[in-house]
Amino acid sequence: MKITCAQAVLEALKQEGVEVVFGYPGGAVLPIYDALRESTIRHVLVRHEQGAAHAANGYARTTGKVGVCIATSGPGATNLVTGIATAYMDSIPMVIITGQVPVEMIGRDVFQEVDITGATEPFTKHNYLAKKKEDIPRILKEAFHIARTGRQGPVLIDIPRDVQEALIDFEYPKDVNLRGYNPTYKGNYKQLKNAARAIVHSKRPVICVGGGVISGNATDEVLELARRIKAPVATTLMGIGAYPSKDPLFAGMIGQYGAYSANKAIEEADLLIVLGARMGDRATGKTDEFAKGADIIHIDIDPAEIGKNVSTNIPIVGDVKITLRELLKFEIDREDWDKWLDMVEKFKDDESVIKSHDAEGIDPISIIKGLSSFCSDDTILVTDVGQHQLWAGKYFEINRPRTFISSGGLGTMGYGLPAAIGAKIANPDREVLLITGDGGFQMSMAELATIKQEGLDIKIIIFNNSTLGMVRELQQHQYDERYYGVEMVGNPDFSKIASAYSIKSVKVEREADVYPAIQKILNYKGTVIGEFLVDPKANVIPVSRRCSGETHIRSIG
Repeated sequence: MKITCAQAVLEALKQEGVEVVFGYPGGAVLPIYDALRESTIRHVLVRHEQGAAHAANGYARTTGKVGVCIATSGPGATNLVTGIATAYMDSIPMVIITGQVPVEMIGRDVFQEVDITGATEPFTKHNYLAKKKEDIPRILKEAFHIARTGRQGPVLIDIPRDVQEALIDFEYPKDVNLRGYNPTYKGNYKQLKNAARAIVHSKRPVICVGGGVISGNATDEVLELARRIKAPVATTLMGIGAYPSKDPLFAGMIGQYGAYSANKAIEEADLLIVLGARMGDRATGKTDEFAKGADIIHIDIDPAEIGKNVSTNIPIVGDVKITLRELLKFEIDREDWDKWLDMVEKFKDDESVIKSHDAEGIDPISIIKGLSSFCSDDTILVTDVGQHQLWAGKYFEINRPRTFISSGGLGTMGYGLPAAIGAKIANPDREVLLITGDGGFQMSMAELATIKQEGLDIKIIIFNNSTLGMVRELQQHQYDERYYGVEMVGNPDFSKIASAYSIKSVKVEREADVYPAIQKILNYKGTVIGEFLVDPKANVIPVSRRCSGETHIRSIG
């Protein structure tokens, strides 16, 4: 029996285990939407295509499955671009399906035509322009395989409308054979032996875990490694949740905006074991100063990341979970570890929060700590991008993988709300908490309609300082307080925005009301917006003092 290629796309999604897609229809993708009417796959209509990409991202991050989103050609496809780049930078498995003008019209600049495969080539793991109907089953099979294997990432499939409408005899391939695509999963034995020897002889080892540990489901192996070699564990922003915050060996998040204890431990280390992390500039700062007293073992499934930013003494290419299992077979238990762990504990005691001004609003850190104390380990925390993201990364206790969801590499404002929607749809029985800023929230607040449409229960916390806080802080530190373009004049009344969508809201203006308001918000059954008027001068990197007109910063990292 023949079916249309549009129907074949939906059948392929079903065979790949896809249960939900996020999308926004348009002319060039209507055949797929017509097929969706008869499909058992759930479609979530977002209010902007970028929201579809971010929702698919949040869905993938919390489940480990491939997230799927759909948009039409032209502006529909280009509106996905930021979401695709966000997924690419953070190695999130996604399949993006876009409609395209008919094959014979490609290249003629017809209505809503854009070369989306050319546009996204630099920030997709792979992409396809499916001009031949008989290629559709193979392309779908390959796309899911590429997205979820090796270093995970987004794959785009652009399908002309006439191809969607064409009839084929559908048979879904059982296997994938991609010449030249053969990720290495098992680390080299000789290098593993060298790594084991380096661990045994180290006096001050530190483990640094990134997002690859979470996507590789290697958290149990990291926990065993840390406890066997008695090493403190630090995380990158993307690695938060890969190691439990409450564990005594946890040192915190590294980097410019990270914990003093984590950065100081790496500074004093004689061995740094990097697991599934790309060691980006926010994590390392000046690379020639980073861990300069340490030998570095770097395990990653992507060989391009090893040694790219930080020189590596023992490079090991392989899947983190499989490779750590092999490493744990060696005799790696260390004898002399008491002094080192005592030293790291003192680094934790040295952590301090510096205030050098009279607060003009609520202390944002108190909100983070309050939320953390009232939420269970099962809560999924989603953040937008900005100061609140970094405060959350430092002060919210995350003890399980896939419960901290944030845009790391691209730093995409507007990510939070649609990502929270994807997370909640993937996990309907778990609490989903979004922490966002007044700037980032306004970039995607139209998705409140999606929340109402789908009947979701999401707790939304807005840090309202009426400013672009992170940019203001950078202008303070780097441009001698010459502020420009950061005051959010014209901010709406967020309670009225909430009311317009029939969503409950709570506004908090005083420090004394923070904890009662948090309890009220978390106990409410249904979506609620909690607006907290935070101190507009609060910084992630606090200014410790001013002397002779020069700003001195205690750089925590």
